[in-house]
Amino acid sequence: MPSKETPRIVEPKATIAGAERTLEPLKLGTRLRDVRKNKSWTLEEASKRTGLARSTLSKIENDQMSPTFEVVQKLVTGLEIDIPQLFTKGDLQTNVGRRTVTRKNEGKEHPTATYQHELLCTEIINKRMIPFKSTIRARSMDDFGELVRHNGEEFLYVLDGEITFYSEFYEPISLSAGDSLYYDSGMGHACVSTSPQDAVIIWVSTPHPY
Repeated sequence: MPSKETPRIVEPKATIAGAERTLEPLKLGTRLRDVRKNKSWTLEEASKRTGLARSTLSKIENDQMSPTFEVVQKLVTGLEIDIPQLFTKGDLQTNVGRRTVTRKNEGKEHPTATYQHELLCTEIINKRMIPFKSTIRARSMDDFGELVRHNGEEFLYVLDGEITFYSEFYEPISLSAGDSLYYDSGMGHACVSTSPQDAVIIWVSTPHPY
C-alpha cells in the first residue's frame, strides 16, 4: 500500500506569458478574498487549510497569478466550498427542484497550460457533482510537473479526438471518442491528446467525499 504523503506548502510556478489566457468570468482574486474574509480567515489560516503558500494566495487575490485547475481544486477543498462559488455568485442554493442550463459555448472559461476548461451549470452551488468540458492541450507528460491529485472521484467521457490517460497505479490507457473512465482522483492522474487535433472530453468531478 502506498505511503500517505505529508501535506506540504506548495508554491506553483507563475503563469508564463502567452502560455495561458486569463479568461475568468469574474475577477477570481476578488471572489477568493470575499470568501476568505466571510470566513474571517487570515491569509496564514487560508494557507494552512489549502496547502498553498501565503504568497501564492496573495498573488491570486491581487490578480497577479492565474491559478491552474489543480490549484483551484486545492482552494475549494481548503475553503470548504465548491468550484462555482469561486467563479460566480450563484444563488440557486435550495435543495428542492433545482435546475440550471448552460447553452453551447456559454460555460465559465478557465484555461491552463495543459487543459482548457469550460465549467458548466455554475449557477447552482453546494452541489455534489462538478461538470465541465475540457480541451486537452497537453501533448506529453513533460507538460506536467507531476501527476495531478485531489480529493474525490471523477468520470471522464471522450467527446472528440483521442487521449492517453496516465495514472499512478495503472498502465497508460488510450481512449477515443465514445470511451469513458471512472477513477479515484486522489490517485495521481493526467491526460494528454494523441489525435492530430486537441481532444475534447467531459469531466464530472465530486471534489469532496460524501
